[in-house]
Amino acid sequence: MAVMKVGAAGIETISGALKRPKKQNGHSHGNYLVATHRVAATTNPNCQRVYSFEANRYERSTQPTSKELAVRARFTAVAAAIKTRKADLMRVTEDEAAFMAQKNLPGGKKTLKAWYWMVEGQAYDQEHA
Repeated sequence: MAVMKVGAAGIETISGALKRPKKQNGHSHGNYLVATHRVAATTNPNCQRVYSFEANRYERSTQPTSKELAVRARFTAVAAAIKTRKADLMRVTEDEAAFMAQKNLPGGKKTLKAWYWMVEGQAYDQEHA
């Protein structure tokens, strides 16, 4: 989805996907049309660019490696463990207390979500080491 900034003179900037290929009956029709707007300081007055890519631009060309499959499995398992842990009302108070105890320490996680990922990730790693 593209983001457009409109001013008094009309469209000022556009950034994002303007068009995506339409998939029908197992194959794609059309191509990608992507606009970018550079916001970094520069002396070049051309800050707006539009690119066109083939419909298969984002398709994978190789099979996933065993390492990648292991990372995917870890992510899925940890996400499920976090969902279960957050739903367990018996652990909410103890989890919040443990999170607050480490929050302001060096290297401490600043959000409860990050803390859950750290704790459950470590538990997964210990179990599968």
